[in-house]
Amino acid sequence: MRPPCGQPPRPPLPTWQHGGVTAATHSSLFPQVPESADAVLDGLDPEQREVAMALHGPVCVLAGAGTGKTRAITHRIAYGVRAGILQPTSVLAVTFTNRAAGEMRGRLRQLGAGGVQTRTFHSAALRQLQYFWPKAVGGDLPRLLERKVQLVAEAAARCRIRLDRNELRDVTSEIEWSKVTQTVPADYPAVVAKTQRDAPRDPAEISQIYAMYEQLKRDRSVIDFEDVLLLTVAILQDRHDIADHVRRQYQHFVVDEYQDVSPLQQRLLDLWLGDRDTLCVVGDASQTIYSFTGATPDHLLNFRTRHPNATVVKLVRDYRSTPQVVHLANGLLGQARGRAAEHRLELVSQREPGPEPVCTEYADEPAEAEGTARRIRDLIAAGVPAGEIAVLYRVNSQSEVYEQALADAGVPYQLRGAERFFERAEVREAGIALRGAARAGGNDSLLDDAEGLPAEVRAVLSTKGWTTEPPTGSGAVRDRWESLAALVRLAEDFEQAKPGATLSDLVAELDERAAAQHAPTVQGVTLASLHSAKGLEWDAVFLAGLNEGMMPITYAKTDEQIEEERRLLYVGVTRARFHLSLSWSLSRSPGGRAARRPSRFLNGLRPGSVALGTRGAAGGGGIERGPGPVAKRGRRGPARCRVCGKTLTDAGEMKLMRCDDCPSDMDEALYERLRDWRAVRAKEIGQPAYCVFTDKTLMAIAEAVPGSAGELAGISGVGARKLDRFGTAVLAICAGETVEEGLGDAVDEV
Repeated sequence: MRPPCGQPPRPPLPTWQHGGVTAATHSSLFPQVPESADAVLDGLDPEQREVAMALHGPVCVLAGAGTGKTRAITHRIAYGVRAGILQPTSVLAVTFTNRAAGEMRGRLRQLGAGGVQTRTFHSAALRQLQYFWPKAVGGDLPRLLERKVQLVAEAAARCRIRLDRNELRDVTSEIEWSKVTQTVPADYPAVVAKTQRDAPRDPAEISQIYAMYEQLKRDRSVIDFEDVLLLTVAILQDRHDIADHVRRQYQHFVVDEYQDVSPLQQRLLDLWLGDRDTLCVVGDASQTIYSFTGATPDHLLNFRTRHPNATVVKLVRDYRSTPQVVHLANGLLGQARGRAAEHRLELVSQREPGPEPVCTEYADEPAEAEGTARRIRDLIAAGVPAGEIAVLYRVNSQSEVYEQALADAGVPYQLRGAERFFERAEVREAGIALRGAARAGGNDSLLDDAEGLPAEVRAVLSTKGWTTEPPTGSGAVRDRWESLAALVRLAEDFEQAKPGATLSDLVAELDERAAAQHAPTVQGVTLASLHSAKGLEWDAVFLAGLNEGMMPITYAKTDEQIEEERRLLYVGVTRARFHLSLSWSLSRSPGGRAARRPSRFLNGLRPGSVALGTRGAAGGGGIERGPGPVAKRGRRGPARCRVCGKTLTDAGEMKLMRCDDCPSDMDEALYERLRDWRAVRAKEIGQPAYCVFTDKTLMAIAEAVPGSAGELAGISGVGARKLDRFGTAVLAICAGETVEEGLGDAVDEV
């Protein structure tokens, strides 16, 4: 365990027999193999020891973040093997990633329990399928399809459905989800409707593609990754002799990360077990963050119901994080709702006190990234290794501004779970398109009606999938849009920093950024999405972009989806050992309207905020304000409906300053005149109507009826540029003047 910066190393903690406990998550590189079975138990805390000695009947280990769950279950297996209670070859331990399986295998070897089968669900099933296929079916096992995307593309083409590359990825993911939830093609539309799942295409179309995909696989005698589980389940169900063979081989089962089991994996586990109950499961319902892939915590939560005689052990001693970090994590879950929240674990830190978590409010996203980079640079200067620092965010497209800020600060970094921003396919394609438009200059018809650099970029990127409004739902289509939107924002910021900049100037800037970020880096600060950070830990963690709309993400609509977003933030918080920083920005770009709000999940956790209906909510940490205009402003209160007083979170409602379903005092006739004017103006400039003003902005204008440029500028959606361009005409219409005759003159003053 590394001491805090500036403090001398602490002596190693003694074992429980001498009044202490050994670290749960750290070990020396080459530990000595315990001399005996009893020696395997040395250094375990009372609850871990109880897990290790519970070798009979069903066992359920509810293990909070940082409580040493892998340590507990590996010592359980090793103790059973070393004591002669378990035969190594009779134990099958399964988890979800090759990395986790490899780590478990290595720990068992260090404990003198080699020979135990430690695999992922798919690896274990494939091994059995390869062995039993000749006997169960005959001949060789069909070829395993490494990448199903090409076959899905062919299936879509045969169904006469056009999919771009990102839609193809999303539809492929939907097929995978359908198979692990045991949903057949014909049932897919109904299941989507019942579960309120956001489908990337019309569910009927996906059902059609799914059915054709399955037909093509049969015609070509190939199977996919999910078929490995499905076929193993089918053989074990149909051939009792083969099921008996497997059950004679494996007498004891251990399942790690049990909260992430899919219905199909649970079915396979049931078949492995038969009528026995020699099962140990380990999990934490509060870390269920992969439900979009078919994972469900229901099997963990229902374990006691299925096995009334089960031994249930709770691990709540947190050896990873300081009391300050644990306090905030407990407070975050204290506000949770739903079934998983009812089973939450209250963690108790076993570490000495550390610094308070820091909440920082910044004026805008670039300021947030730059402030984060400065703090990281200070930590490195204080002795924290760059490899022990992470910046975590909700979506991969957020990485670009942090890549740039760290590069500018001279801090090495590495991306985990995603390509570097400038290496993403859509960003490379956009770069090529922008470079071509820059070369063509005035000869590119795309730019004929575009006025200014941002408008030119939007016009070019609209051919690559960018739209003014983001696509609904998550997945590859949304990821692509986020990447292109980041380029649009970059163009807007670039023009603001360098008025009069051309498209060629922007292309040169992009090339410089790409070159700087492609330079080889040594071990550096980790940039990662919250999902890809699961199972990892760092000395210092920066949770960035914690704004409403990003955390929780905009497309999280149902209560269950919102609670999963809360759990995702909880996972992020519990990755930190010592330093924890949480930040958000009030505006997207410098000089922008400060209309953003910090995540609702921080209510009651950040100083000055109140949590409604909290259960044991935690406080913690001083609040800092990043540099910039925000430091000079007083605290902004939440946006509230001017009719009923309810706090507003939806961007459209915040524009109107009222709830959508609250009574409107809008001048309907004025609204219609504004719409008519907008339609004519949009036609003149060759852009969609919403590029002039959105419907919500027109409604806000019709409700406020501004009488001056200052009043008009105060309406959300009317920026300085639109005020200069359209303000004269809008104010004339609001004043009841007839502007049809001189419409062009009224609105062409730029």
